[in-house]
Amino acid sequence: MRARRWADTLGDLWRDTGCRHGGEPVLELLDGTGVCFVRSHAVRVWGPLRPYYGPAALDFLLGSHQPAWLEAAAVPLFISDTRLQDRMTLPKASGRWALDSGGFTMIQRFGHWTGTAQGYVDRVRRYHDEIGHLAWCAPRDWMCEPEAIHGGQIGPLTFVGTGLSVEEHQRRTVASVLELRELAPELPWIPVVQGYTPAEYEHCVGLYDRAGIDLTREPLVALGSVCRRQGTAEAHRIIRALRAHGIHRLHGFGVKTTGLLRYGHLLSSADSLSWSDRARHEDHPICGEIHPRGGQRCNNCLPWALDWRNRLLTRLACRPRQTDLVEALECAS
Repeated sequence: MRARRWADTLGDLWRDTGCRHGGEPVLELLDGTGVCFVRSHAVRVWGPLRPYYGPAALDFLLGSHQPAWLEAAAVPLFISDTRLQDRMTLPKASGRWALDSGGFTMIQRFGHWTGTAQGYVDRVRRYHDEIGHLAWCAPRDWMCEPEAIHGGQIGPLTFVGTGLSVEEHQRRTVASVLELRELAPELPWIPVVQGYTPAEYEHCVGLYDRAGIDLTREPLVALGSVCRRQGTAEAHRIIRALRAHGIHRLHGFGVKTTGLLRYGHLLSSADSLSWSDRARHEDHPICGEIHPRGGQRCNNCLPWALDWRNRLLTRLACRPRQTDLVEALECAS
């Protein structure tokens, strides 16, 4: 009853997204939070029963393995080229989304990029024209974690290693941005700053500058190779170092909850698949619904992903004092 009373009082504060879940229309609040719900005789709310007011400062993109969500989800999504490239028929996006180039998988599995830049451009043009609403696309960048360069293990993943240097990875990342923009200047390519230490990230900024790309004037600049250190003071220092160079419109790749709570206020946007990682370790559905075909996990479950997203944005909206305190302490250290 509490959920029904809340939904019934929304009035003109919501819009019909045009999507359906279980035959019911999916509605979205117009307060900037992205909270979605199904309004029916049995109300299903994806997010807090008591909405918070005022838009979140962070433009959050929900990571997904499921291209079909581009039609079904009424929130911004982050989808990888590896999930789209073999599809004969592409979905029609109902809202904004961004394209991951799949660089992590390429470097992890092969130690180099397969295919050609022209082939990637052709696919992205198709996504842009057929899916629509493409906000931006990542280049064929080269991550700079030690395991990516020397080989090794990160959790269950084995990296073959490139055998190259951090500087060569940076050079190839900048070269990819230049090549893709030359091949398809009409597509929304964004630069990625790569490195491992603050000084290496600053060196990468210099490479872009010498190549004629002023990162301070870019609509968005992505930050690579920090996902394993995102909850650390070092990741925070890297972001502050880039902001000190005048680069304020930053996107964080694969940022988990810990990192967002620590320095999300310093980012313009971020993406995350953390909701799927958590659900993968559960042996039962955690979304509160019965899965079709008897599925036992929620790692590909849209209601769970949206619920996780809404709770995350609520936490971010309620944490300004803590993040300010953390930053003040780190600046003093």
